Amino acid sequence: MKHILTCAALAAMVAAAPVETEAAPNGYRTEPMNSTDFEVIPRARQDVDGYWCAAADFARRKLGAGWQQRIYVLRGYGPSVTTGRRTAVQFSIKPPTGGVPQQPSVVVSGFQPGYSMSVQGANARCNVRPFFN
Repeated sequence: MKHILTCAALAAMVAAAPVETEAAPNGYRTEPMNSTDFEVIPRARQDVDGYWCAAADFARRKLGAGWQQRIYVLRGYGPSVTTGRRTAVQFSIKPPTGGVPQQPSVVVSGFQPGYSMSVQGANARCNVRPFFN
């Protein structure tokens, strides 16, 4: 009986613990803003592919997005609203209000609001090695 009470108490403490920050496999950090929007915050790397990779990881694992679900840029580089860090990019799995802007037919190299990529396409950027001079 004592063992059951100990396990129940431990389970209650774990359930009451605050949600910790999510760390993407590539060293980026992700923070939810609400049920569809989230921020990707760099730690050391700051390449475009790393942001998309972290966004795909968070959308898939935490938001339950399918591989064909699109990830939209809400806001490009700017201060984090969830952590106060200097640089973050905001993403959403919900299309922006007012429609999706025309995207370039070439590879997206920045973060313009409304640009999007499928979870699968963003996940493919996880294996791209950053090029440093």
